[in-house]
Amino acid sequence: MTTDTGLYQELILEHDRERHGHGLRDGGAAESHQRNPVCGDEVLLRLHVADGRVADISWQGSGCAISMASASVLHDVVVGLSLDELGERIELFREAMRSKGRQPIDEDLFGDAVALSGVSKFPARVKCALLSWMAAEHALDSVRAA
Repeated sequence: MTTDTGLYQELILEHDRERHGHGLRDGGAAESHQRNPVCGDEVLLRLHVADGRVADISWQGSGCAISMASASVLHDVVVGLSLDELGERIELFREAMRSKGRQPIDEDLFGDAVALSGVSKFPARVKCALLSWMAAEHALDSVRAA
């Protein structure tokens, strides 16, 4: 029998191997480069927008399995959302990650990102999980400012 922890670890490793949205595509409305100076993880993310919705997230990066898997699930979670929904989803994810395990991630809203729930119990790893989400937030802010 697979425990939730084992299943979650497998989901993280799967998203690290098969990175959804990986590879920068032309035509982004905004982009953001974020780096975690503590561990060296980094991501360059492009937000692609059409008709006020997230048409795509494309990215490239390097780092630990948690940061790369988080970028992959970010892609899956937000493509198709309105820009307002994107902002709301980023905030909910940030709150869950900073809750130290007290606030679960809603699987209906976040799909495979629920696999990152356990990361919230390890403050040193929270920055890894949030890296691409902060890049998306920065790109969203740029789109809204334009």
